Amino acid sequence: MAAVVNQEECIGCGKCEDVCPVEAIKVVEGKAAVSDDCIDCGACVDECPVEAISL
Repeated sequence: MAAVVNQEECIGCGKCEDVCPVEAIKVVEGKAAVSDDCIDCGACVDECPVEAISL
């Protein structure tokens, strides 16, 4: 299981990208995208200012 980004809510701020310990989330074309490298740590969920990411 990997983090899931609600694309309608994501504002593309990049805070999730900054805190991911395995670089599994990147902002692409203004929206966060999660790769298969996600380890379900929840760092991005905690950091997202608009609560657009869930596990």
